[in-house]
Amino acid sequence: MAELVFDCVGAHADRYAVSPSMSFSLRISDTSGQSVEAIALRCQIRIEPARRRYSEAEAERLNDLFGETQRWAETLRPLQFTNVAIMVPRFTGSIELDLPVMLSYDLEIGSTRYFAGLDGGEVPLLMLFSGTVFTMAGGKIQAQQVPWSKEASYRLPIPVWREAIDAHFPNSAWIKMSRQTLDELQQFKTRSALPTWDATLLALLAGVAEPVQAAEAAEGQP
Repeated sequence: MAELVFDCVGAHADRYAVSPSMSFSLRISDTSGQSVEAIALRCQIRIEPARRRYSEAEAERLNDLFGETQRWAETLRPLQFTNVAIMVPRFTGSIELDLPVMLSYDLEIGSTRYFAGLDGGEVPLLMLFSGTVFTMAGGKIQAQQVPWSKEASYRLPIPVWREAIDAHFPNSAWIKMSRQTLDELQQFKTRSALPTWDATLLALLAGVAEPVQAAEAAEGQP
């Protein structure tokens, strides 16, 4: 029976991928001494937000995910990041391979909002492994399951995630809206002769800010 040990030893952005992607460097070791013919490997990756500290600015940006900081002892629960499946080729002893992960910049997704809300540092990740291991014994292929207890921890540097996103969306962000909202924005953009969507949103924000500032100034008058 194969006895597997999993370690994540690094990560890097895949700058030339078709869409935002990065890869984790995964080391798999077999301590039984036999040859592993292949592994149909599945990996669930979770974010463990309670395992790092946050600045005041980060805490403010993460308010919609976890609520007020006074409640974080209860609300800093693991977030699902992604699920990945790969085929591990034949090896004896140990093997290192890339675990590719496609990234989304959809800010409706909790994990994306979490990454985007951080200024720097590292993201604590937990990798949970499962799947089927194929070995050879007596000239016959044998199959065994990867125990559910197999896992690995890794602290992903935020610059790696940002590099992967910026390779496709430099200095940009994406938000989802209904077609009705988009149509109304388009009409406002056309009426105002604004050249870009960025300029359209800035104009709307300025229009909201002016009455608020005027009201605050009026309240401050004797």
